[in-house]
Amino acid sequence: SIAKMGEKEKKYDRQLRLWGDHGQQVLERARICLINVTATSTEILKNLILPGVGSFLILDGGRISGEDAGNNFFLDPSAIGQLKAKVATELLLELNPDVKGDYTEEDLNQLLDRNPQFFQCFTVIIASSLDVVTHKKLAALLWKHNIPLVTCYSYGFIGYMRIIVREHCVVESHPDNAHEDLRLLDPFPELVEYIDSIDLEKMDKKQHSHVPYLVILYKFLQAWKNEHGGQAPKNWKEKKLFKEKVLQGVRINEHGMQEDEENFEEASKQVNTALVESKIPENLQQIFNDAKCCNISENSTNFWILANGLKQFVQNNDKSSLPLRGSLPDMFSDSESYVKLQNIYKTKAKQDIDLLTSYIRDFGAVNGRLSDQEIKRFCRNASFLQVVRSRSLSEEYENASQSILDGLISEGDSDAIWYVMLRCVEQFYTNFSRYPGVKADDIDIDVTRLKNCVQELTRSWGVPGLVEAMSDDYVQEICRVGAAEIHSVASYMGGVAAQEVIKLITAQYVPIVGVYIYNGLKSTSVSLNV
Repeated sequence: SIAKMGEKEKKYDRQLRLWGDHGQQVLERARICLINVTATSTEILKNLILPGVGSFLILDGGRISGEDAGNNFFLDPSAIGQLKAKVATELLLELNPDVKGDYTEEDLNQLLDRNPQFFQCFTVIIASSLDVVTHKKLAALLWKHNIPLVTCYSYGFIGYMRIIVREHCVVESHPDNAHEDLRLLDPFPELVEYIDSIDLEKMDKKQHSHVPYLVILYKFLQAWKNEHGGQAPKNWKEKKLFKEKVLQGVRINEHGMQEDEENFEEASKQVNTALVESKIPENLQQIFNDAKCCNISENSTNFWILANGLKQFVQNNDKSSLPLRGSLPDMFSDSESYVKLQNIYKTKAKQDIDLLTSYIRDFGAVNGRLSDQEIKRFCRNASFLQVVRSRSLSEEYENASQSILDGLISEGDSDAIWYVMLRCVEQFYTNFSRYPGVKADDIDIDVTRLKNCVQELTRSWGVPGLVEAMSDDYVQEICRVGAAEIHSVASYMGGVAAQEVIKLITAQYVPIVGVYIYNGLKSTSVSLNV
C-alpha cells in the first residue's frame, strides 16, 4: 500500500539517496549465506540486516564458548553451550522485522560434497574462519557459478577481506569527478537552433542577467572559434583568455560600472568543466572489445546485450558520442529558460534511448526482458560502465601477483606484509591444526615455526630475502594475539565488508577487487590486487 511505501521510504531514507528505489528493491530480494559465526561475520550481517537485505541463512554447527560470548554482541553469555547459529539468528532478526532469517547446523564440507547446489540460490556468500582446504573447495564451486564469495575475518589488530568474483558488471558506478554532459563542443541540432534564436543584445536588463550560463558559453565559444580558425580553447592559457572574454560580456550601466550579473560569473567559472570533448572512455573501449560484447546470444546477460547495443550506437553514429545523459546542473537562470533547456536535453536523451533500444530489439527488449527503466539507466551511465574481474582463489595460491611482490620489495613496512603473515598463519594451521600463540607455553616455539612458514612461502614466490628484511615484530605480534578477535576491529571490518556486499548485490559503486587489509595498530589500510 501507499502508506506502507511511505513508512519504508522514511525508514530507509538515507540509503535510498545512495542507491535509489531500484537499488533497495534488489537489496530486498537478495539472499545471503553466512558461513561460521564470529564477531566479524555477525557484524557484517548486522550491517546488511539494518538496511533491509531480503533474507539470510547462517551455516554453523559450533556451540557457544565463553570466549565466543565475550567478544560477540550477538552471542549471549547465558546461552553458552547452545548452537551459535541459532542464538545469532534470533538476536540478529530483532534488528529489522522486514528481514527473514534461518540457520542450519549442517557441516560445510559435507554440504559441499553431497549437496553443492545448496549454494546456488544465494546472491552472495560470506565466509569467516575457514581452513585453506575448505576455502579452496567452496571458492572453486562458487567461481563455477559466478556467485560472489566475500571472505572476511579479524586476527588481533589486523582485518582481512577477500572478494572473489569471476565477473561483476557495474552500470551505476557513481564516479566522484564526473563532468556534466552538456555537448557544447559538439552540440546537437536542437540545442544549436534554440541558442541561435536567442539574441543577447536585444534583451532587457533582467533578461540579460538571467540567461543560463550554458547559452552564454555557447555564444562566446562561437565567437572564439570564428577568431581562431574553428578551434575551441584547449590549453590553460587559452581558457584563461576565454574566461576573460566571457566576463567582458557583463553589461556596463550608465555610470560606467559593470552590472551585477551572476550568470556571467558562473559561466566563467564553468569553462573548464563545461567545455569537455565527447570521447569514448578507456574503460568503455575495453568493454566494447570484450569477447562477451562482440558475441551476443540469448544466453548473454542484460549488461552485455546493452553493451552490444551501445557499441552499435557509437559505430553507426558519431564515433565519439555516447547517448546524451539528459540532465542539467543547477544554474543561475529564470525558470522559463531553464525549463526550455531542460526539455531540449531530455528530448534528445529520449531519442538516443530509442535509437539504442532499436539496436537491441532482437535480444529481449521487445519480450520484456529489458525494462525501459533499465535501458534508460544504462544510457545515462554509459560513460561510467565498469566490468570487475578478480583472479580465482586457486590462481592466487598458485602464483603470487606481481603487484604484491612489487609492494613487498619496494616498501619494507608495507601493510602488504600482513597479507604474507595471514597466509603463513593458514599454513601454520594446516601443519599443526591450531593457530600460533593460542597456547601461552608454546609461544617461543610458535615464533620459530611461523618464521619457517614465512621462509617457505616467500621462497616459493621468488623473494627469499624478504624474511630477513622483515622485522621480527610482525611474527611476534601474530603469536602474541593468538588468533583473538578484538571487537573494535571486527566491528570496523563488518562495516567495510557489508559495504562491499551491498555493492555486489545492487551492482552500484565499484567493489574492491582482491584483498583489503586493515592495520589496527596504525589505523592504516591497503587494497591488494592478488
